[in-house]
Amino acid sequence: MPDWEKRFRAPRVSLPDWAEDAPDRSLFVSNATGTYELYAWDRATGEQRQVTDRANGTTDGVLSPDGEWIWWFNDTDGDEFGVWMRRPFLGGDGADEPAVAGLEPSYPAGLALARDGRMSVVGRSTDEEGSTIHVVRSPGADPVEIYRHRESAGVGDLSHDGSLIAVEHTEHGDAMHSALRVVRPDGSTVAELDDTEGGTVELGLEVLGFAPVEGDTRLLVGHQRRGRWEPMVWDVASGEETDLAVELPGDVSAEWYPDGSALLIEHSFEARSELFRYAFAAGELIEVETPAGSVSGATARPDGSVEYLWSSAAEPPVVRSTTGGVVLDPPGMKAPASVPVQDVWVEGPGGRVHALVQKPADASGPLPTVFEVHGGPTWHDSDAFAAGPAAWVDHGYAVVRVNYRGSTGYGREWTDALKHRVGLIELEDIAAVREWAVTSGLADPDRIVLAGGSWGGYLTLLGIGTQPDAWALGLAAVPVADYVTAYHDEMEALKAMDRTLLGGTPEEVPERFEASSPLTYVDAVKAPVYISAGVNDPRCPIQQVDNYVERLKARDAVHEVYRYDAGHGSLVVGERIKQVRLELDFAARHLR
Repeated sequence: MPDWEKRFRAPRVSLPDWAEDAPDRSLFVSNATGTYELYAWDRATGEQRQVTDRANGTTDGVLSPDGEWIWWFNDTDGDEFGVWMRRPFLGGDGADEPAVAGLEPSYPAGLALARDGRMSVVGRSTDEEGSTIHVVRSPGADPVEIYRHRESAGVGDLSHDGSLIAVEHTEHGDAMHSALRVVRPDGSTVAELDDTEGGTVELGLEVLGFAPVEGDTRLLVGHQRRGRWEPMVWDVASGEETDLAVELPGDVSAEWYPDGSALLIEHSFEARSELFRYAFAAGELIEVETPAGSVSGATARPDGSVEYLWSSAAEPPVVRSTTGGVVLDPPGMKAPASVPVQDVWVEGPGGRVHALVQKPADASGPLPTVFEVHGGPTWHDSDAFAAGPAAWVDHGYAVVRVNYRGSTGYGREWTDALKHRVGLIELEDIAAVREWAVTSGLADPDRIVLAGGSWGGYLTLLGIGTQPDAWALGLAAVPVADYVTAYHDEMEALKAMDRTLLGGTPEEVPERFEASSPLTYVDAVKAPVYISAGVNDPRCPIQQVDNYVERLKARDAVHEVYRYDAGHGSLVVGERIKQVRLELDFAARHLR
């Protein structure tokens, strides 16, 4: 078995979640069976048990605060539309049951469970209803709707005593910048916080969590008031806001230590991340030592230790603890290492663009090069382990990943730059890095591949149409291909995002949708195109992909299409390997 395939097949685990009032009970995700599923872990006995077993996998799960129940989201073959189920932590045959009676299937929009094991707060989203939030006072009780709005909204958190519910909403119509409302379980309002009002620039807020202390009305909130994400404490009873003024460059997030006396700070800057402890009494930051690379999640345990999921581009992910050693080490083969990334900064039309470059060890250019474009768009590539780019490196390619305008991690202005000229802005930055790759001698200009999934797949199809002479191949996974049809067919939350990005609906701003749609430029495509798409995808639905493919067929353009029975990607390891193998084969056949 080649190393690139071992990286996909090697068992891996997520950062374990643990029950607030039963910290020895944990829940994690693993691909140990060849499909990503939920697993229960009793730390006291060491027992690990697979909780879910579905053909297309399961990753959405929540452990109740008392540790008695595991909630998991039951959709159909990756369509993200379904209902919450639950089963006892201790298991049992035939133990799965509907978690909430009386709620029809929907897209999930947040879930919060009370510490008494009885009350639950369920967020839902449907095309017909918009966003709704329901309170269920006890198992089997009828759900009571406490919130409804046409725009996107969701459950943020439930206070420690179950008396307050934090809601993130976009009632103002800007899906990229949420406001906050705190309500009682009967739906009555306690407090509001909205940074989108009264300014020339709209700023976002996010719920980071209520203080884990009985009767404590402090809510940890993420804000953008200083041009990047950082935390503050908002007392929803008094209205007092405490700015923590964490003086670190880049984005800062936080969560509470279990006793509420300190915060675990996660700092993300220039594609790396690190951890700190912020003690309220001293008002100072103390570094939590982690290796150089990326922390993909961290949690503070009751004993004060910190567990975190770490990796780098060269080293596979591992769950570690500050007490020393590995917390959770799955049995079986280990993923082979890859090569480290190199940082490149390139002047672009909107400012300096950060790119991460990997190439075969000791290789000299010019090399065949894959521009692997990240999805989102509100995401960023980091110095973290990724089996896909490593597979290209193993086959002799250089890989370039660009954190274009619209990416997170470089300040609010960089993320919010995507307005109206959607897609075209990102491609300007990618083109600038492509020019560097050629002039620096890294990339062979005749063998540069544009590739990506989701939003990266969208940029791939848009790029080979608007920059047809720049790219030798296009490899697009689960892409937006026909923006107008995609808008009408996609899930409601993404409709709201598209209205924010483009300034309206296809009927209100048709010229913007046309300018940003790959279908507009399909007749200019020169490069061979490979497209993969899930037939149940609610984010980039299949019909709009078919519309694009029909236009390729009509002009006998070189293309291949692979459709698979899943949603926005696959949770089945064998399916992921198949898709990568198809892309590698397509490139080998069509690059000279």
